[in-house]
Amino acid sequence: MAFTKVSSLKNGFNHGLLRLRSQLTSETSCYVFKRLLQGLLTLFLASVLSFAIMQLAPGNFLETLQLNPKISQETIEEYKRQFGLDKPAIVQYWLWLFRVFTGNFGTSFVYLRPVSSLLLERIPATLLLAIASIIVTWTVAIPLGILGAVKQNSWVDKILRVISYLGQGFPSFITALLFLILAQNLSPLLPVGDMTSLYHAELTPFGKVVDIAWHMLLPTLALSITSFAGLQRLMRGQLLDVLRQDYIQTARAKGLPENRVIYVHALRNAINPLITLLGFEFASLLSGAFIAEFFFNWPGLGRLILQAVTARDPYLVMGSLMMGAAMLIIGNLLADLLLKAVDPRIKLEDLK
Repeated sequence: MAFTKVSSLKNGFNHGLLRLRSQLTSETSCYVFKRLLQGLLTLFLASVLSFAIMQLAPGNFLETLQLNPKISQETIEEYKRQFGLDKPAIVQYWLWLFRVFTGNFGTSFVYLRPVSSLLLERIPATLLLAIASIIVTWTVAIPLGILGAVKQNSWVDKILRVISYLGQGFPSFITALLFLILAQNLSPLLPVGDMTSLYHAELTPFGKVVDIAWHMLLPTLALSITSFAGLQRLMRGQLLDVLRQDYIQTARAKGLPENRVIYVHALRNAINPLITLLGFEFASLLSGAFIAEFFFNWPGLGRLILQAVTARDPYLVMGSLMMGAAMLIIGNLLADLLLKAVDPRIKLEDLK
């Protein structure tokens, strides 16, 4: 009896090892590992470039302090030793890079706080804005793109095309400025500034969610309009192209219902190229989020980078840019994995 239990445990352990080995050697695992290595190289090159730009830029944070007559030269020299600014630039960079591997991005000159704690405070707000914008964009653009393709050249299609042209003609900062003017005219109906109200702490959990969502409304719409317009046109064009393919005509000749032909056979193939654009859209939304954060006083990573550049805070700039680049790399990787999940026929090694 005891021998049987030991034998079954041994067999289960061996089976688990084989399963783990097959997962580690699978196509997806190898692809993710390869992309992560490429991402590390990209982050390293981005850090070198951003550090070089910061070094080549005229002036530094201590020069601003020197203009203050209340700060003595001894204090300035102490700051140089404290932040390592008395060392050559190449030494400063390698010391910073070594600390990064331990999770220490240095200390912010302006806030006198660890850069990592500042990033952890701001990244969730930027991701929340970008993800909300993606959800709104795809929820609206995909159905309208399908409608435009199905109703090609009808008055509905013409109206949707005019809307998409108008949406693409407005850059994010113009859209944000228009929404800001609208909010000022409708004040206090539409909130502007920060991501919560002054009485946020007194609200119930559900009330807190509603409060944040209400403050997100305008910046999310400002980000979504331009992306929605382009995605709608792409969805319409891709679906029209697929509907002209021979296999779609064959499916119709077999007597399949038109809804099944469009939403099962055609849509599945038409949406694949759009999924590949998801990573790039995430990248553009992050850059657009910086503009929206500035206009709507949203406490995200974009405002932090702007403040750091203005104050010439090098470690905060470096840490913020590294986090932004990391989020872009992860976004592109997730887009590739999502494409593979939607269409198992696609091989990940073919994705560039």
